This record gives sequence, C-alpha cells and structure tokens, in this order.
Amino acid sequence: MKHFSRNRLWKTASTKVTSKRILVFSLLLAAAISVAFVRLSVRTAPQNDYTSELVKAYNTLAFWGNHSVLYTLNEITSDELVITQKGGDWFEGGNSIQLHQHTFTRDHGFLNNTWTSLYNGIVTCNKQLYQYSKINSPEVDVYKSELRVLRAFYYYILLDCFRNVPLVVEYFPSSPGLPESNTAIQVFNFIESEINASIPNLSAAPVYGRFNKSAAKAVLAKLYINANVYIGQAKWAETISVCDDVINSGNYSLTPDYFTSFYTNNSNSPEIIFQIPYDELTLGGFNLSMMTLHYASQNTFNLRYQPWNGYAAIEDFYNSFTSGDVRKGSFLVGPQFAADGVTPVIDPGFETSSAVVPDPDGAPLNYTPAINQLSPNSLRQAGARIHKWKYQLGGGGDLNNDFGVFRYADVLLMKAEGHLRMGNSTIALALVNQIRTRAGLATLSSLTLTNLLAERGREFFAEGWRRQDLIRFGAFNNAWWEKPASATFRNVFPIPQIQIQANPKLIQNPGY
Repeated sequence: MKHFSRNRLWKTASTKVTSKRILVFSLLLAAAISVAFVRLSVRTAPQNDYTSELVKAYNTLAFWGNHSVLYTLNEITSDELVITQKGGDWFEGGNSIQLHQHTFTRDHGFLNNTWTSLYNGIVTCNKQLYQYSKINSPEVDVYKSELRVLRAFYYYILLDCFRNVPLVVEYFPSSPGLPESNTAIQVFNFIESEINASIPNLSAAPVYGRFNKSAAKAVLAKLYINANVYIGQAKWAETISVCDDVINSGNYSLTPDYFTSFYTNNSNSPEIIFQIPYDELTLGGFNLSMMTLHYASQNTFNLRYQPWNGYAAIEDFYNSFTSGDVRKGSFLVGPQFAADGVTPVIDPGFETSSAVVPDPDGAPLNYTPAINQLSPNSLRQAGARIHKWKYQLGGGGDLNNDFGVFRYADVLLMKAEGHLRMGNSTIALALVNQIRTRAGLATLSSLTLTNLLAERGREFFAEGWRRQDLIRFGAFNNAWWEKPASATFRNVFPIPQIQIQANPKLIQNPGY
C-alpha cells in the first residue's frame, strides 16, 4: 500500500455517469464569496501535522485518471482513442462522439467537469497557502513552494485547454466581486514566474508524489515547448535548457523494460519524475480498467467489478506500431481467456446474426483492431483496448498503479524537439534513437517533425499528451477515421457556458 496520500479528497462512485450530474455551484464563484463569510470556515493547519494539509492539495489531482474529465478531453479528441456508441450503451448524450468529431459546444458537460476540477485544485492550494502564511518554519516554506508549483501546474492545464482564464491567487480576494479573465500571456507569465520563484526552495532529490526541482522544471518544459501555440512566441532554447537541468540532475533514467513505469508497483520507477500515487484504499480515481475493458474481461483479471466497455484504440493508430515495437504490448488484442489462461471468455451479449450489425467472431471475446463504425451500432468487441498500465488480478474499480504525469522519456523527446526545430538535427536524432532502441526498434538515420510526432505518439500512447502534441505539430485539425477536418478554433476548448452564466466577466473563446 502506498503511504504518502493518506487522505482522499473524493472518489467518483461511477464516473461513467458523471456527465449526467448538474454542478449547481461554480467553484470559481465560490472562490470569490465575501471575505467575512469564508473566514468562518478557515482553520489553521495543526502545528504538529503540516504535511496532512499538503496532502489535501495534492489529492485534488485524483480526477486525472477519471472518465468525463481532462483525460477524456485530451484523448478522445485525438487520433489515439475513441469511445464508440454500442447500441444503447455509451451514447452519453453524444458527448464522446462530439469530442471525436470536434463538434463539441460550450455546453459540453466534460468541459465543465474539467474546469471545476482544476479550479477546485487551485482554491485548495490557495487555502493551504493562506494557512501556511501564518506559520514560520523552514519546513513549511518548502511546502509553500510546492503548493505554488502545484497551483501553477493547474493553471498550465487551464492555459492549455482554455487560454484566457481568471487568475485566482488569493483565498480571501482583496478586491470584491467576481474575477475577470486574464489573457493567455498573463497566465503564461504567472506560471513561469511562480515556478521560477519556487524552484530554489524545492528538494533536488525525488520526493514521492510531490514536486521537486526536476518536476517543476518538467512543467516549465511543457510550458515552453508549447509557447508558440499559447502566446505566439517560440521558446525552443528555454525548452532545451530546463530539459538539460532535469537530465543533468542525475536522478532519472530510462528503464530497460518500457513497462516498468506502468506496473502495479511502479512507485520506484527511475523514469517517473512526477506521479499521482493512486491507491484504491488511499487515493482512488484511476479507473482505466473500468473505462476500457469489455464487460466479460472481468473474468480475465478476476476483477471485483464489471468493466464498462468504453475506450478503444483507433485502428490506424494501432497499426502505426510495427510488430517489433515492444510498446505494442500497450494494447490488448485477440481472443481473450479467463485468468487460467485456457478457458475462453464468452460475451453473452454479442451481436447475433439477427442484429443490425452481427459480430462475425461470435460469442468468444475477441478484441479486433478494426472498428466497424463510430455509431450507432459499433460492435461490442471491436477495438484494441488499453493495457499499458498492467491490471492487477483481483483488482477493484480503482487501479493501484501510479500515473506518471512526467516521464524522463518525455524530457528527452522535448529536448530533441527543441533541437530539431532550431536546426540541430544531429543532437535531436541521437535523443530519439535512445527511445527507439529501448523500444526494440532500429535507429533512424534522419529525423523530421513527422517522424518525431509519430515517435511521441507511440511512446506516450494513452498518457494524455496526444491532443497537445497534435496541435503543436499542426495535425489536430486533420481528418482521421470517422472524423472530418476541423477548424483551427477547435484547438482551444470553449469556456463552459455554465461558468459564464455564473461569472459574466468571463470571455468566451472565438468560434463558440
């Protein structure tokens, strides 16, 4: 059992139906309530247990591995994953289809789920920073710096998704009223300055589930590598510089076995720079086995709950992996067997010959990479499933695998991209070939941006970076399976309409 995250902030009982719930109060509005009322609820952190207050802030990251929040937005809008409509199952009001086809609107419930989850984290950070401001202690000074970086990380995700968002940085706002939107450049500068001001106080050594110097610089690397998208300013040299800082720390390395960083007991992986320490008892919320596996795969892994049969890989993306690529083990394909490895798993609800679209594979469960259609009658067994994070036999609805938000491989490839875009292809090629060699592939003799995007796709499949990468490489608006070409305004999500209704000072993004 992991021991860092002792207090769970929340756990979704059934994330599949989250989008059907109406969020009555806006967290952003709550953050701006009158000072006199809010002060009544504030309690100073116990003098002998400062860490427990810090844990509460980190625990707000629990939404990261849920359905219908950020992960869904980043993956289902990309060319990696899809959630098809299987008759009456997984229609969800068209939410997943809209994301896949880039027809989402400002009323899309998953956008509001993401917005409120991120601002919930920000408000929690603000509260803990206020509490810690009353305590004079070198230990607490470190915690303050961690909280500032965590808050900056939340704002980085908001910037990536929505661009012009309010900077709410006080638990008791000095100015009354609702906050106004800040420009993308203002948010960018805030993130950069907060992280740079905090880094000197952070630990140089890895700290499990918390921000150290390298993890903070990984956020900066993501900020800089996407700067041309966010604010129209290329910052490739800055990207290389912070990546070099992480590399030169000597604390991280590529694991010889690619999947070490995704095992159930992956907390000691030398490749993970910052992780969310998921644990079904202390920090639930990583629901991937439920989200992707067929109902009958419960028998393969002896799961305590029946999966939902949702997320599957798009066939073209699956086919982009060659047979010699060890990372192709990230997919679950072919006939499925019970935990004994011998008994075929049966799908009692398979589409018979009398169905609108019969399943030619019959009752035995067989994951086929080909998917017959997006909707309304996608076959229940169609699509390769995610098996990158290894599922524990006898597991529950929440995985015990940590989610490595930042991996050393990403730092290497971000540095490679910075060099390639600056014309230093020799350095970039050597870095990319490190990744390919670990994957069991032949080295490349030359490198293009197209090669690099493809390599990032294979290396970080299902890790939540594909949407961002496609946008940065100018490929997000391309047509792919069951998705026509989309307009460039889709590169930014709309501000949720429910948030604009709660705060008319918010400015809607163009096109929505």
